[in-house]
Amino acid sequence: MKRRSVLAGIAAAFTAGCTKIGETDTFRGLVDGAETLHRGAHRLVGGRRPMAREFTVADLSPDFRGNGTIAIPTDAYQAQLAAGFPAWRLAVTGLVERPLSLSLDHLQALPQRTQITRHDCVEGWSAIGQWTGPRLATILQMARLREDARYIVFRCADTLAGVPYYESCDLDDALHPQTLIAHRLNGEPLPEKNGAPLRLRIERQLGYKHAKYLTGIEAVASLDGIGQGGGGYWEDRAGYQWYGGI
Repeated sequence: MKRRSVLAGIAAAFTAGCTKIGETDTFRGLVDGAETLHRGAHRLVGGRRPMAREFTVADLSPDFRGNGTIAIPTDAYQAQLAAGFPAWRLAVTGLVERPLSLSLDHLQALPQRTQITRHDCVEGWSAIGQWTGPRLATILQMARLREDARYIVFRCADTLAGVPYYESCDLDDALHPQTLIAHRLNGEPLPEKNGAPLRLRIERQLGYKHAKYLTGIEAVASLDGIGQGGGGYWEDRAGYQWYGGI
């Protein structure tokens, strides 16, 4: 809890506009070094793919709050939502031998995993929810990753300040058995406020890494040239660490 409060304080400082020091090469070098140390220590202690704690149905939060974007007001999205997303597609592109375009029905027909985990937000709140969906590893296996793929970029339908949201992770997290493309929350179709129809669950990282309203998965060799090169929307704009391990 103390560490989450520290992270929240750092994020708030950046968001409030304390950016001048963050623009210096010295500061960026310190942040990048600390992030690398954090990621290495995190995986050294628990292994390259440590398992997040799983809970029971009795532990479920009464309401799993929405955060960030909680609605997409476009006519196209609202029509899809009302109809149950019959035309929604998840594109799998980039450094794969077999690009895919998967419908919601196709994703639901894949082997499914259900897990009850805690979502920890950088703002300091937590909630426990039950998530169901195929493992990201299953989808990447279907697409056949190329040997030069190093990262997975997640493309989203929502925008903040007119900029499309995106996130990314390395292959250790992408292939983790608890990393899901979730379409159900607490046994029901994923609500709009929680990212319907598809969201990422990357259980060993903070909430801003759990991209919502997913439209695409792209395998890449480098994060350079994607967005502003930070690896995610908030990493680009607010100084959040790319590796948000918990």
